[in-house]
Amino acid sequence: MSGDEHIDDKTETWPTQYWHGLDDGRVQCDLCPRACKLKESQRGLCFVRGRMGDEVVLTTYGRSSGYCVDPIEKKPLNHFLPGTPTLSFGTAGCNLACKFCQNWDISKSREIDTLADGAKPELVAEVAQKLGCKSVAFTYNDPVIFMEYAIDIAQACKEIGIATVAVTAGYISPEPRMEFFRHMDAANVDLKAFTEDFYWNITKSHLKDVLETLQYLKAETDTWFELTTLVIPGENDTEAEFDEMSAWVVEHLGPDVPMHFSAFHPDYRMMDKPNTPPETLNLARRTALKNGVQHAYVGNVSDRGRASTYCHNCRALLIGRERYNLTRWGLDDSGACRQCGTPCAGVFDTAPGGWGAKRLPVRMADFNAA
Repeated sequence: MSGDEHIDDKTETWPTQYWHGLDDGRVQCDLCPRACKLKESQRGLCFVRGRMGDEVVLTTYGRSSGYCVDPIEKKPLNHFLPGTPTLSFGTAGCNLACKFCQNWDISKSREIDTLADGAKPELVAEVAQKLGCKSVAFTYNDPVIFMEYAIDIAQACKEIGIATVAVTAGYISPEPRMEFFRHMDAANVDLKAFTEDFYWNITKSHLKDVLETLQYLKAETDTWFELTTLVIPGENDTEAEFDEMSAWVVEHLGPDVPMHFSAFHPDYRMMDKPNTPPETLNLARRTALKNGVQHAYVGNVSDRGRASTYCHNCRALLIGRERYNLTRWGLDDSGACRQCGTPCAGVFDTAPGGWGAKRLPVRMADFNAA
């Protein structure tokens, strides 16, 4: 499967690694299971990778749809450096075709002009440091499709002690998966549903490939990761599906992988669906906890109790949250419960960050000029 758009001769490109030539003269992109087979100058479905000459190139290296400093909890990551700011950005395009996409203006963009701001990897890292960010987050669209740029930024960040975060659907082939995630300190992976019908009919991808990514992350990497499911009325919101999904998570990933159940709002090509009722989110969370998930959250709604972190042993409040503001810190310096001493899974500083809910747009051109 591939897109109809073509790469203009004037487009700046960057070489990529994961592709091979076919006997019929086409070139196959091997980055993700979609395996786009491309004729000369043809773009893949993701739009940002395409064929030039006899290779697959990236057309968005060094360019972004915009930068913003966000709370890390917005990714959402509740167990990775809580309360700290993260420099967030995305590019254009996506390798999924979700009908409910809530960043469709970026991920479905076919306008390179969308990429109005950009920077070399070293500058991204330096700006994050200057702004007091603990991490850089690749988000808004899936960083898998611009992995060469993301990896170069991750390497520049590592040199100055800045972490990197991937917000991803996890739809990536085994070999590039190894290369990509070995550079990521944390990830939030969209587990969009737990049926193949949903994945194929709604996103044009396959559940099994995402599950393989999750199992790889748990078994083969040190990347901290959390899961997010956007709960869509009438599509992936039954108690049976919540039960099967969370039971699989506990069995194959372990009870300490946090799960986030987020509210849907009508968008893109799913304007006919209502907002997710709070009681459905609560059902998802209760079901996950019943199956042994230690930390389950609701998101995209104001729910202080169900967005906070509790000790899975004594139920003491460990991290209080109101939207993106931290209201309590009950962890000791080792990341364990102050009340009973039980460790809380995650990556924690000795004290929480104080960024709060602020959102700070950033123009790289301001720093380029400096």
